[in-house]
Amino acid sequence: MLTIDNLKFGYSRKHRPVIDRFDWQVAPGEICGLLGPNGSGKSTLLYLIAGLLTPASGVIDYKGMTPRQRQVEFLNDVFIVPEEFSLPSVGLESYINVNSRFYPRFSARDLKTHLEIFGLTEDVHLGQLSMGQKKKVFMSFALACNTSLLLMDEPTNGLDIPGKRAFRQAVVREMSDERSIIISTHQVHDVERILDHVTIIEPGSGVLLDASMAEVSAGLRFSYTDSRELIESALLAVAAPGGANIVRMGSDDLPETEVNLETLFELAQQRPDVIASIFAKSKKRD
Repeated sequence: MLTIDNLKFGYSRKHRPVIDRFDWQVAPGEICGLLGPNGSGKSTLLYLIAGLLTPASGVIDYKGMTPRQRQVEFLNDVFIVPEEFSLPSVGLESYINVNSRFYPRFSARDLKTHLEIFGLTEDVHLGQLSMGQKKKVFMSFALACNTSLLLMDEPTNGLDIPGKRAFRQAVVREMSDERSIIISTHQVHDVERILDHVTIIEPGSGVLLDASMAEVSAGLRFSYTDSRELIESALLAVAAPGGANIVRMGSDDLPETEVNLETLFELAQQRPDVIASIFAKSKKRD
């Protein structure tokens, strides 16, 4: 279990903290989507969880360990895929020989499978790959390390359409009851069908929404319509060609729908009162 209590962090004392009074939990067995506007601290939060930044105050606990202490047991059980990264100009085999030894559960078989999913082979040279191909290789390696906590920041940026499909396939394949994956992204349509949980944060403070996708599906109904009556009566309507994507309150009269993360995000931003009335804003999960 990842537990964060009363976390505060800022890059400068002269400016408002990026994260302030932040509480959060992520349970094992979840693929959690972390959403928020630019400047809300999503990337910063991932770096804090990975132990790469030091909180001003508050507690981050993962399996009884404090990330910033950088214990060996923590480092070999957590992997972060940042939005921007660099790889050395070497063959993949050399890269694996150097880096895989830091991760006791690394699986060469899993790596080969992930590369195949992405349409790549083990004989690639990292210096000869495009940025999108490098991302595919790096994510294949990250998944093959089999850490119990995997952090991904904008993982589908730079991927082509087949690559985004392969990403979803690879992530779902590697999930287990013991593993947690946190995906920070603005590309919500790339991930909405693989998420178990969604957290939406706001700049400087806390959580607007923290709920399972099942809870969101039970509490809200998402659809597209060109009916003026439905648009006017909806909790929120987002204009779309020929009509609007709408959100309505869940009820027994309306069948459950797939969650539209983009519309959910807009609802959280524009109608936080509605979100607060349906979902417990600071709910603690067992």
